[in-house]
Amino acid sequence: MDFEPSEEQQLLIDQVRRFVREEIIPLEAKLDPDAAELDPADHARLVEKTKAMGLFGIDIPKEYGGPDIDIVTRVLLAIEMAQHRAGLYVPCYGTFGGAGLAQIFEANEDQKERYLYPTLRGEKKAFFGLTEPSGGSDPARAIQTRAERKDNGWVLNGAKIFISNADRAQYGIVFARTDASKGRAGITCFIIDSDTPGFHVRRVVHTLRSSHYATELEFKDCWVSDHQVLGEVNKGFAVANDRLTRQRIPYAAGCIGVAIAAHEMAIEWAKMRSTFGEKLANRQAVQWMLVDNEIDIRTAKHFTLEAAEKARRGLPFRIEASIAKLTASEGGGRVVDRSMQIHGGMGMTKDLPLERWYREMRIRRVGEGPSEVQRMVIAREILGSNLR
Repeated sequence: MDFEPSEEQQLLIDQVRRFVREEIIPLEAKLDPDAAELDPADHARLVEKTKAMGLFGIDIPKEYGGPDIDIVTRVLLAIEMAQHRAGLYVPCYGTFGGAGLAQIFEANEDQKERYLYPTLRGEKKAFFGLTEPSGGSDPARAIQTRAERKDNGWVLNGAKIFISNADRAQYGIVFARTDASKGRAGITCFIIDSDTPGFHVRRVVHTLRSSHYATELEFKDCWVSDHQVLGEVNKGFAVANDRLTRQRIPYAAGCIGVAIAAHEMAIEWAKMRSTFGEKLANRQAVQWMLVDNEIDIRTAKHFTLEAAEKARRGLPFRIEASIAKLTASEGGGRVVDRSMQIHGGMGMTKDLPLERWYREMRIRRVGEGPSEVQRMVIAREILGSNLR
C-alpha cells in the first residue's frame, strides 16, 4: 500500500496545518492550560473559516451535507488537527464540526427527523451510553441494564458510567439487555430523551482530564416506546461494535498527532539546551530517546493508515484497527513521556503542553477498548478461534 499523500490530500493537510499554527495555537496561548473551549466569538469566527475551507462537518457523510473525504484523508487531517495543547480530546476546539453519534445515520426516517437532522443543525446534542459499573472491557457480557416489554414499549432499569456530555445532551443512545438468554445477541439499542421520566444523571465522575468530566447515569423504571428502538430488537450490539471498531482508526490518528508535536518539541529543545558544556542533542542517551520516538511514531502511523486504507476499500479491518489503536496509544504515550524527560523540569510544568498530553494519553490506553482487549481481539483473529 502506498501511504504517501496524494496532491489533493497534501493540499488539505497544508490547509489544516496552517489553521492550527496560525489560528488555534495563538488563541490557545491566552487560555488556561486545561481549557477545552474557545471564546464563543472566536469559535464562531473559526467555524466560518473551516466552512470556507470546505471542511466543516468533517465527520458528516456527503449525502447529509458533509465534505467528500474518505477515511484515509480523514486520518491524515486528524493527525494535523491534534497538534496543539487541547488537540487530543478537543481537536481544534470543535471548529471543524462533527457528526455527533455515527449510529444516528442508521436511524429510520422518523428518528432522523427527530434526532439526526436537529443534531446536524446544532440544535441537539447527544451522548453514547454503553459502559456500565460492572465493566466496560467486555460490554456484551457486562451490560446489566435491563429493558423489559411493557405497554407497547420498554422499561429500562440500570446504570451507566464514564459517559461524556450526558448532563448537557438532549438525548442519548443507550444499550440495554432485552434477552438475558442470548448474550450479545440479546442487546437492544434505544434512543433516550434526556427528559424521559426515570432517567437522570446520578453524579459527576472526575478523571485525569482536568477540563473534562464524565457522568454516571441511572435508569429507574424508565419507559420508552417502540419508536425509540434504534435498529432491531436484540441486534443492538452490532451497532455498538461497528462504532467501536471504526472509531479506533481516527482515535489512533489523534494519538499520533500529539506524539508528533511532542517529538518536535523534544528535538528543538535538545538542539538548544546545554548541560555540562554540551548540547543535549549530542548526548547519546538523548539521541536514542529521539530515535525511539521516531520509531514509535512511524510504526503507529503505518498501522493506522493501513487500517484506514482497508476500511476505505471495504475490506475487513478489525484486526488492523486494533493494531492501530494499540500501537498509537501505547507508542504515543511513550513518545510524550520521553519528550517530558528530555525537557527535564520544564516538561513537568503547565508552561508547556507536555504534562497535559501525558495525562490525557494515559486515558487513551483505556478508551475505545483497553490495550489488553485489543490484544485479545488480535489474538482471536490470528488464531482463528474465540478466546474466552
